Amino acid sequence: MNSFNVSNLKVGMRFDKPVYIDRDTLFVPEYVEIRDRDLSRLQKWNIQSVLTDGKPIAGDTAEDDQEPKDTFLASAFKGPEYRKVISVYRDLTERVTAVFEAIKRRTAVSTTEIDQTVDGLNAELRAHRDELIQYILYGLHGASSFEQNALNCATLCILMGREMGVSDHKIVELATAALMHDVGMVRLPDAIVDKSGKLSAEELQQVRTHPIHSYKVIVRELRYPDSIGQAALQHQERWDGAGYPKGLRGEQIALHARLISVADAFEAMISKRPYRDPMIGYRAMRTILSDNGRRFDPEVLKVFIQTMGLYPLGSVVLLNNAAVGRVVAVNRGAPLRPKVKIMIDETGAEASEDDGEIIDLNEYRRLFIVRSVDPKDIASSRHQIVEAE
Repeated sequence: MNSFNVSNLKVGMRFDKPVYIDRDTLFVPEYVEIRDRDLSRLQKWNIQSVLTDGKPIAGDTAEDDQEPKDTFLASAFKGPEYRKVISVYRDLTERVTAVFEAIKRRTAVSTTEIDQTVDGLNAELRAHRDELIQYILYGLHGASSFEQNALNCATLCILMGREMGVSDHKIVELATAALMHDVGMVRLPDAIVDKSGKLSAEELQQVRTHPIHSYKVIVRELRYPDSIGQAALQHQERWDGAGYPKGLRGEQIALHARLISVADAFEAMISKRPYRDPMIGYRAMRTILSDNGRRFDPEVLKVFIQTMGLYPLGSVVLLNNAAVGRVVAVNRGAPLRPKVKIMIDETGAEASEDDGEIIDLNEYRRLFIVRSVDPKDIASSRHQIVEAE
C-alpha cells in the first residue's frame, strides 16, 4: 500500500481506492470526500499517515471528474441515493468505533450512543434497504473493519427479524445484541485478534472466551437486559450442540442468538480478511445453506434465504446468452430467477447504470443464470460462454 502523510490531506480530497488508518481500519471509502471531522479524528488519535492502494483524484471534488477502473460495478454506487447511504454508513461506523474504543479502554460508555446507532440503522434500512444491502455486499472494497463487521451483522439481523414479523421493540433488542455480540473481542490481546496466521491451541482457547466477555460488557457494564446479553453469549453455540461456551443445542439456544449466528457467519464470508479474499454473495449463500443442520437452525436458514435470496442483491451474474447483469430484486417464490439489470448485453456492449435493461428472469424463461461471477472475472466468463456457442 502507498502511505500518505496526514499533513498532506485536505478537506474535500478523494481517492480512487479506499484509504485506511491501519491494515483493517477504514478511514474513507473510495470516491468519498474527506471531511473536516475525519481529519480531526486523525489528529485526536495522533495518526501521522494513512494507507491506500490508490491515489488522490485530480481536479475538483465533482463526482464525475474521474471514472474508476471498474466502471461496471462502481457505477452502481455513484448515484445520489448511494451517496446518502455511504454517508450514513460512515457516521454509524464512527459511532460504533467510539463505543468500542471506550470499552477497550474501560472508560465510561453511554448506551445512548449504542441506542442511537441502532435507531439510525433501522431508519436507514426503511429508507434505503436495497442500496444498503448492495453496499455491504459489494461496495465495501477491501477489508471491512471490526466496527463494520458489527454494523453489517446488525443489518442482516434486522432484515431477518422483519421477515419473521418480529415486533419493533424485539428487533431493537436483536439489533443491539448483533451490534455488540463480538464486543468481548476488544478485551483480548491485540496480538491474538490481529493475527493472520493459524492460532495456537492456547490462543484459540482465549478467543473462545470472547462471548463471555461480551455478556459481561453488555449486562454488567452497560446494564442492558439479560436477554440481549444471552444472545451475545450464545452466538457461537451450534444447532448440533458442538459450539461454545456451554455446548447448548437446538432450541436451548435463544432465537436471537440463532439469528446472529447465521448473520455473523455470512458477514464473515463476504468480508475481506488479511488471509483470504471475500466470497461473492452467491458462493457465501451456498456455503451457508450446505450446513445440513450442524451449525445453524434450519428454520432460520429458510428465513435467511427468503430475506436475501440465493443470489443476494448486488450479485453480478452471467446469463446463458453471455450477458452480464446485477441482481436488483429477489423473487421470493423463485430464488433462482431474480430480476437482473443488464450491464453488458449479449453483444458485449456495456450499458450505463441508468440505461441498463431490467429483466425479470421469472418471466423470461429462456434466460437463466449460468453462475455468479466476480466482477474482475467478467471478461473470461463471457468468453467461455461465447466459445461454447
